[in-house]
Amino acid sequence: MAGSPYASALGRFKAIQPTLLSKEAFVALARAKDLADVRKLLEPTVYGPEIALAGATYSGAAALEVAINRVFVRRQRLLIEAASFAGKPVMQAYLRRWDIENIGLILSAKAEGRSVSETESFLVSSREIPAGLFAGTMGLDDFRALLALPTLDAIATHLVRYGYGGVLLPLLEAYARSHDIFPLLTALQRDYYRRLLESSKFFQGDEWVIREFLRSEVDAKNVLLLLKGKAADLPLDVVLERFLPDGALGRERVADLYTARGVPELVGQLEGRFPALREGLAAFAADGTLVPFELALARARAAAELKRLRSFPLSICILFSFLLLAELERGDLRRAVYGKLYGVPVDALERSLLLPHL
Repeated sequence: MAGSPYASALGRFKAIQPTLLSKEAFVALARAKDLADVRKLLEPTVYGPEIALAGATYSGAAALEVAINRVFVRRQRLLIEAASFAGKPVMQAYLRRWDIENIGLILSAKAEGRSVSETESFLVSSREIPAGLFAGTMGLDDFRALLALPTLDAIATHLVRYGYGGVLLPLLEAYARSHDIFPLLTALQRDYYRRLLESSKFFQGDEWVIREFLRSEVDAKNVLLLLKGKAADLPLDVVLERFLPDGALGRERVADLYTARGVPELVGQLEGRFPALREGLAAFAADGTLVPFELALARARAAAELKRLRSFPLSICILFSFLLLAELERGDLRRAVYGKLYGVPVDALERSLLLPHL
């Protein structure tokens, strides 16, 4: 492995590892008094310069959101540049998720009648460069153009040139009748994971690790879908319409699992494969919330995947381990920011963070 193309990447990421926030930093953010205090705590970190720049255009939570996304995208740029020739296709395919997130945000904003100014700060971008640009063809001006279009039909038609519209156009007639945005978002997700898993067949000996990493994400999404469906008493056919293929939890099992008489029974059927789910039962019994299930799944998946990815340091796994840490940091920072914005109690906010508990 001395000649591994990732030997230099390993050294590079060890050098920038200190730019990731510590567990103690997140505890301090959770205990901050308000958004101004959050900003003050972040100013001495890698986020400080971006917060200052974002403050020229945005204020409050929006300025912090923009700064967090800019740092996140800059880190992803380092990853795509460090990928080997054989590994670059899977990295490019993976980073398309931020195009998908941005498009989903725009579709939802249009469906709900939100304005461009309300939506633009949430786009995952760095200065004028959105995250997906490193893997695709869409620039920030393209997303702004989408926001300015008058209807979902116009957005879907415009997206054809970028390879995303084809999965949306056949669903527009049904959307016109139901005004249900979820089938469109699910179609984008299905197409994304199909292409991503296809791209992970790069045959360097570590592709199975990446495929398991991707499949575990699909499984987590499907488990949450089942729990949400059962909690909302959705019919089985609606759940199956939104189920993502290609995970370890096969579609053929859904009908049997969904015969459970409620969320606790469904958890009982799932916890053999997903034992972390039992952590959410007490909170669900108390107030019917599903959030602890989501957090427990995310925390357990992160711990397991980081351990597995770090077992293959001289491979593309080192890129995915850093990428996962960057994603977890972004998620925890956003929880801290919006927790303060909406007055979430400190103890609840601390419990919602993932990185301090890994």
